[in-house]
Amino acid sequence: MQIKTQYFGMIDINSEHIIEFPQGIPGFQEEKSFVILNLEDASAFQILQSTQTENLAFIIINPFSFVPDYQIELDQATLEQLNIEKQEDVKLVNIVTLHDTLESSTVNLKAPLVINQTLKLAKQYVIKNDLYSTKDFVFQSTPEKEDN
Repeated sequence: MQIKTQYFGMIDINSEHIIEFPQGIPGFQEEKSFVILNLEDASAFQILQSTQTENLAFIIINPFSFVPDYQIELDQATLEQLNIEKQEDVKLVNIVTLHDTLESSTVNLKAPLVINQTLKLAKQYVIKNDLYSTKDFVFQSTPEKEDN
């Protein structure tokens, strides 16, 4: 199928790669269908592109690339909602907010996107502790809160 994307123009995607967010993403509840696109072969960053809206795309990263000891414990409701049966089903990504420089860019470690990569179901999950914030710096080995 073909979709219009924010960063790549019109592209072909395999419909098997579409990830469904049954409740949408907070702030974008009507957007339920996304696909992950690679920026470059070696890039740690990817794009979560809406299949419905050309200009809706999020920069995402694998949190373990930047915070090796990143920890999350999913509640039972999320496990059931996404039909997660084993840890290997789960893929975590986090949304990045780009600033003037990559060094000043932040990542939302408080609310990762949890993806059942087997069934292609996902949701944004808010971690219920204060270890992480919505504005942790991307290029730090340990999370650090921004003063804003």
